[in-house]
Amino acid sequence: MVIHVVKQGETIYSIALDYDTTPNRIIEDNELTNPCNLVIGQTLVILYPKRIYTVEEGDTLFDVAQKNGVRVITLLQNNPGLADFPYLYVGQQIVIEYEGDKIGDMEVNGYLYPSIDMEVLEKTLPFLTYITVFTYGFTPEGELIGIDDQNIINLARDYGVAPLMLISTLTPEGSFSSALANQILNDMEAQNRLIDNILINLREKQYYGLGIDFEYIYPADRQAYVDFIQNVTTKLNAEGFVVTVALAPKIATEQPGLLYEGHDYRGIGEVSNKVMLMTYEWGYTYGPPMAVAPINKVREVLDYAVTEIEPDKIFMGVPNYAYDWALPFVSGESRARSLSNVEAVEQAAEYGATICFDEVAKTPYYNYRSTDGIEHVVWFEDARSINEKLLLVNEYALNGASYWNLMKYFPQNWAVLNSLYNILKVL
Repeated sequence: MVIHVVKQGETIYSIALDYDTTPNRIIEDNELTNPCNLVIGQTLVILYPKRIYTVEEGDTLFDVAQKNGVRVITLLQNNPGLADFPYLYVGQQIVIEYEGDKIGDMEVNGYLYPSIDMEVLEKTLPFLTYITVFTYGFTPEGELIGIDDQNIINLARDYGVAPLMLISTLTPEGSFSSALANQILNDMEAQNRLIDNILINLREKQYYGLGIDFEYIYPADRQAYVDFIQNVTTKLNAEGFVVTVALAPKIATEQPGLLYEGHDYRGIGEVSNKVMLMTYEWGYTYGPPMAVAPINKVREVLDYAVTEIEPDKIFMGVPNYAYDWALPFVSGESRARSLSNVEAVEQAAEYGATICFDEVAKTPYYNYRSTDGIEHVVWFEDARSINEKLLLVNEYALNGASYWNLMKYFPQNWAVLNSLYNILKVL
């Protein structure tokens, strides 16, 4: 894999010539919608097939896998475009293997909402170990508030992806309730009823395990939260279910702030099976413009986390979205617009912007002036920033990466991930 950054005057044809490949290969691997309008500073992932199979009459995907000694899921990882074509055709070329050695193995989780486009999900599932469906709620009495998730669970299992049920303290208004957490953490009768209801749901819907995401926990409930996770994990593990816990991005044990104080890294790491570090949202909807997950900030969290939690229990969070801020930013008034990473590049092309790269944050950004004359800045992710983040999994010997979220397909992310790592499966 090579990550090319488009320069002034380059075209898809000149770039293909420079790398001894074809324009179609670059277009397909990056799923470019407008290859004739490249953006200065845009990244392109250049992949080199080592083995290619040409489809013959009567071939199915299973036949191709059998003939070449690989798994069907490997073909889907190496050829994401197959998801767009339900049938193979004679003469179709399928990449069996790419040049270059992978640096290791990792597990991959992704969060999604039940409203996800099923075509997006089908293209994404080959690259995942787990999906976490966001989110079940619950009442103070321990009754579950359900979601429409059965089709997602079934499809995930068809692809060998382990579905995780998620419970959180998110309210219908969209905020995390400290009071609801306090009630369930300190009422053992309601807590045990909740766990019983979770177990019933896990069995009935064929979930693989449970994710827990309680945010803004009162500092006084810090130990009660650890005890709750231990209670859940003990009961679920006894029936073969795993438990993961989402953690705020802390850099110190006594870090101030309601988001951080209720999360005891060491305690939670000891009693849960895995943890998901929410290493994103430094740049956020109501905050000042900056990278969503600057690499220097992510490193600070990992440096602390591995001193408190076994690295092979840790998923590092990776954002899959961009933010567009109107300028000047006004605290308490400004609100960033969310868009996908693909949309961010398409917008740069629309406004003739030049994409820059912040060497501290290791993240791309650009400025543009909208048709109403207002200046904007956009921070997003590209192949370079994803590569920088995913390399940390190997550097810190982490269990893997966890994406927030999977609602928008990001071709370059999966191309980079597939080039770097073997994606582990637990089903």
